[in-house]
Amino acid sequence: MSTISKLTASLKAIIDNNIKHSVFIWGAPGIGKSSAVVDVAKQNNLELIDLRISQLAPTDIRGLPFVKDGRAHFAPPSFLPIKGEGILFLDELNMASPSVMGIAQQLILDRRVGDYEVPEGWFIVAAGNRTEDRAAISQMPAPVANRFIHFNIEPNLDSWKEYAIKKGINEQILAFINFRPQLLYNFERSQSAWPSPRSWEFADSLLAIDLDIESAVGAGAASEFYAYQTIYSELPDVEGIFRGDIVPVPREPSLIYAVCGAMINRAKSAEDFFRGMKWLMQGTTEDYVGLYMSDALISIKAKNIQGAFVKILAKDPESKKFMNKYADLLR
Repeated sequence: MSTISKLTASLKAIIDNNIKHSVFIWGAPGIGKSSAVVDVAKQNNLELIDLRISQLAPTDIRGLPFVKDGRAHFAPPSFLPIKGEGILFLDELNMASPSVMGIAQQLILDRRVGDYEVPEGWFIVAAGNRTEDRAAISQMPAPVANRFIHFNIEPNLDSWKEYAIKKGINEQILAFINFRPQLLYNFERSQSAWPSPRSWEFADSLLAIDLDIESAVGAGAASEFYAYQTIYSELPDVEGIFRGDIVPVPREPSLIYAVCGAMINRAKSAEDFFRGMKWLMQGTTEDYVGLYMSDALISIKAKNIQGAFVKILAKDPESKKFMNKYADLLR
C-alpha cells in the first residue's frame, strides 16, 4: 500500500527518468488519486489530458474509419495528443466496458491504436476504484492489468494534511481532522455523502460561503464537526502568542488541537512559527509540540522560510535540542 505523497514522489521519479511504462492507480473514491496526477503535471510543467474512459465508445478511441487510396484508415479523435509533452490520464478505466478496455489495451501497451501513436513526450497514467468501493466497475482482463505498473493507495492523515495545508484548507477542518483522524475517510455504504479527502475539500468550499457541510461529508461527520466548532469560542489569543505575550496554555486536548491548527493557518513568518512552538513547549507535553511542529514544517516549507526558521532555532538551545528529533523533516 502507498499514500498520496508517496504516489506523487513515485510519479515524479518515473517522469524524471523518462520511464514510459503505463501506470495504474488503485484506490477508494475521493482519496485524491486524480488530484495527485493534476499536481504532478503542474509540478513538471506538463500538459494534462483527462479522459473519462468509461464515457467513451471503442470508435472514440480508435477513431472514425475513412477510405484513402482504396484502403481503410482511422481518423484519430481530436482529444488525443499529437505533439508536446504531458500526461494522458485515463480515469475510471475499469468502469469502461470490456470492449473499450480491449481497445485501450493497445494504447496502454504499444502506445498506439489504429493509425494513432502517442507522442514520445507523453506518459500514460490510469486510475480506478476497487470492487469493495461499491463502484460500478468491470473486471479488468488479466492481459490489460499486466500492462501496468500498479500503485495501491490508502487514505493517510499526514499525506492529506500536507496537501490541505498547502491548499489552504480551513483551519477548523484541519484541527478537527487532527482531533478525529478516523473521519478523514469513513465510507458509508448506505449514505450518498460520507467523509473523504475530496468531500472535506468540498466542505471547505461550503464553509467559505456559510453553507451546511452535511451535503458534503454526511450527517454524522457534520454534526461532530459543528460540535467541535464551539471550541473556537474559547480559543486563546493567537496573535498574542505570536507577539510573545503571556497567554495561558489550555489543558483540554480538543482546544490544544484547535489552537495548533489556528497557529499554523495564521502564522506568516518564521518568528510566528517559532513563538508558537515555544509557547507550547512551556505549557504542554512533548506530544502536542511534536504534533504542532510536524504540521508547521509543512507550512514553513510551503512558504519557503525554512532558512529563516533554522536561523531562529539556532539561537535557542532548548528548541534546537527538541527539533533534532525532526531533523529529517527540516531537511
